Amino acid sequence: MRNAAPRNSRIMGNTDLFNIRNEVEISASGVRRLHSGHPWIYAGDVATKPSAPAPIVKVRDAAGNTLGFAFHSPQSRIRLRFLSREIPTPEMIRERLHAAIERRRGRMQPKGACRLVFGEADLLPSIIVDRYADFVVIQTLSSGADAIKGVLTDALRELLNPAGILERNDVKARRLEGLAETRGVLWGEVPEEARIIEAGIEFSVDLLEGQKTGFFLDQADNRIAAAAYASGKCLDCFTNTGAFALHFASRCASVIGVDASAPALLQARRNAALNGMKNVEFVEGNVFDYLREREKAGDRFAAVCLDPPAFAKNRGALPAARGGYKEINLRALKLLAPDGILVTSSCSYHLAEEDFLSLLQQAAQDAHRHVQVLERRAQSADHPVLLGMPETHYLKCIILRAL
Repeated sequence: MRNAAPRNSRIMGNTDLFNIRNEVEISASGVRRLHSGHPWIYAGDVATKPSAPAPIVKVRDAAGNTLGFAFHSPQSRIRLRFLSREIPTPEMIRERLHAAIERRRGRMQPKGACRLVFGEADLLPSIIVDRYADFVVIQTLSSGADAIKGVLTDALRELLNPAGILERNDVKARRLEGLAETRGVLWGEVPEEARIIEAGIEFSVDLLEGQKTGFFLDQADNRIAAAAYASGKCLDCFTNTGAFALHFASRCASVIGVDASAPALLQARRNAALNGMKNVEFVEGNVFDYLREREKAGDRFAAVCLDPPAFAKNRGALPAARGGYKEINLRALKLLAPDGILVTSSCSYHLAEEDFLSLLQQAAQDAHRHVQVLERRAQSADHPVLLGMPETHYLKCIILRAL
């Protein structure tokens, strides 16, 4: 057991935080942004500062009209994250948590995993809540959200009765908020691994050390959809802990999973063993180099999956990212047998879907292949897109057939 807290420990939510005494004024452009449905107000549109440090502030326009209430982040470029038009209370936070959970009720299998709260899309800005079987993992990614962590913990205990609640606030985004990176058990007990089942396949998830909150939940629906097209000999690039690879292995003659991370591949091999899958092999290596090597060797695959990390984490990285995305897709297309399937993803928000499709077409032209688009997909349904906030639509997953 790591960083375990006793089951009878309790974090009491600080309700004084909701006694809101401070306000800020925003510019006309900030008002227009709110009215358009986007909940973020940047520092340049904040005309006045609160009179004292405050995680939640009243927001008004230049005429003194109250617009609502927002999380306040004094050190962040995203200065305000709009929370509600009415005065927020712990009860309101609990009600929104409850509503978000109920929206996912159909996905909440006893040994399953899903995202229960997706921040702004669930009207709980900068708050992430994921469920892995009997355990809950939260992230509070702004100063305001972090201040009400106790309220969130108490509400989640009441609503879900989990065996343990873990915070995975060891993310770089918190540095922009002036917050420390931290992780640990907030309540209950969290084991070294959690076991989950996704579409009949069992995975061991390291909640304390794994990527994101332990697993790439946003690709869950895409893994299931992509597996329906897989057959024969398959290659899974950037396999991480083997999620796509194992879904393919349940339908394919053989699967090779490639990743540069030895610890991730160790977990992938454990996951394969959990399911008794002997037709999958995991190889440590640089994906770009591996694709070139397989092409030189004359290998062909019935299906190739590309699920790389974000190549463009900011707008300035887009030119290099475009080159990277085109390169790996070009190599993958050259490795596909006739009528082969390419499952390719980008989690770079700054690379729009149409731009991604254009890169895929360029790669197809250079590979001298015609391609059919079979499915244009996004992140799983438990990561809904909030209209008015393009940032919530970040994942693109395209399933292609190469002729």
